Amino acid sequence: MSVQHDQVPVEKYHGTGNDFIVVDAVESIPDRPAFATAHCDRETGVDHTDAPRVGADGVLFLHLEERYSPPRVVMTLVQPDGSVAAMCGNGARVAAAWAAERTGDDELMIDTPAGTRHAAVDGNFVTVEMGEPTFDPRYLPLDRQDELIEESVEGLTVTAVNTGVPHAVAVVDDVDAVDLEAVAPAVRHADVFPEGANVTLASRAGVDADGNPHFHQRTYERGVEGETRSCGTGAVAVAAVAKRLGLVDGAESVTVSPPGGDLRITVPDDGPATLAGPAQREFADELDLVVRSA
Repeated sequence: MSVQHDQVPVEKYHGTGNDFIVVDAVESIPDRPAFATAHCDRETGVDHTDAPRVGADGVLFLHLEERYSPPRVVMTLVQPDGSVAAMCGNGARVAAAWAAERTGDDELMIDTPAGTRHAAVDGNFVTVEMGEPTFDPRYLPLDRQDELIEESVEGLTVTAVNTGVPHAVAVVDDVDAVDLEAVAPAVRHADVFPEGANVTLASRAGVDADGNPHFHQRTYERGVEGETRSCGTGAVAVAAVAKRLGLVDGAESVTVSPPGGDLRITVPDDGPATLAGPAQREFADELDLVVRSA
């Protein structure tokens, strides 16, 4: 087998620390899973003087369609394990920032496997619609007919919600007091989640500067198979579960703080949730594209 090394232009972005390699989908990458696995590796993956971390949480393949008004971006997220995620909130915000830089538009539509999402860009601050969270076991999916609300799964008391992807959310006293890497894998692979689940911890942190309910968050992401510095669908899951459990006193806006920064979430009674926060470009570079041929 011969191996030919080529280069593919990329950019690196992050949304509150959730970092992505961005590839214009016009570039031909025959083996996207292999590309993602190689360059997202936290020890041997993409490295650059303008990036604080080696590797990435995934590769966003973005196809810009400017003929529409507003412009549309077809987003495919390939995760470090080679799987494709149906939805990624921070990834969608990065996709909007990437497209806004190319088009000059401040409104965009992001096409994802979970549906089309409207995004608004204001400088580095991006707000994206996230669809309506659902606790319906058919759409999570769950291996049961009843909702899973505050029940023990592999020793962790969780509530299951789909915010584009499934999350098992545990409200705890202090997210930093839990060994997430130790407890999450068993929940992530539990039989009740036939397609697996992300595992998200939340703890109350009083109110933010505007008086909105404030929660801390940590998430162990399916596909990354580890904790990420931020998870947008997880932040929405925290807000949705807090509302379902009566922890936000009817407030529509909630601040959720993963390790990478603050996100503002709205979960209306009738309509799509929104996710808002910064999305920033780190650098542009070229990465090896390894084409294998017999």
